[in-house]
Amino acid sequence: MTRNRCFGTGDPLYERYHDEEWGHPVEDAPDERELFERLALEGFQAGLSWITILRKREAFRKAFKGFVPDKVAKFTDADVERLMADESIVRNRAKILAAIGNARALVVMHEQGTRLEDLFAEYAPPPTDPGEHSPTAPGNTPESTALSKRLKGLGFRFVGPTTMQATMQALGIADGHAPGCWLASPPK
Repeated sequence: MTRNRCFGTGDPLYERYHDEEWGHPVEDAPDERELFERLALEGFQAGLSWITILRKREAFRKAFKGFVPDKVAKFTDADVERLMADESIVRNRAKILAAIGNARALVVMHEQGTRLEDLFAEYAPPPTDPGEHSPTAPGNTPESTALSKRLKGLGFRFVGPTTMQATMQALGIADGHAPGCWLASPPK
């Protein structure tokens, strides 16, 4: 069966990501590993295509110890150099340092009783009526801008408004499906 998709048609990995993962809420463990992974990978994606990151995701998971925040927060300068030498991931020092710094910020948040999941929920856009999708999803919204500002205030990096909008769409918090996509809500 041919399905119209927002993206990914023609690449089995990309199709599976679109159909089974993108736009679906994450049921996460108390350590918020999955949310942290998504946030980190969206940061690594900045300036690149998502398929590049998707193809490297298993290598990222291995390099970043499964994206367990407590483990990544303990990375040292030697780990940074190890990651910079790892050809299987995106080797960008600023993005690597941001991922480690974000893990540290997340650990502090957890120690203070705040969860990343709660922040995303707090800044979720209001639901849209089915059929009121714009022809193209916005690059950022007032909600993604506010979430970005809040996360930056908590010490996170590579969490700009556009990255936060992409993350909210990937997590199903904001509807990013284009009209005509088989997963888009039908018009009323």
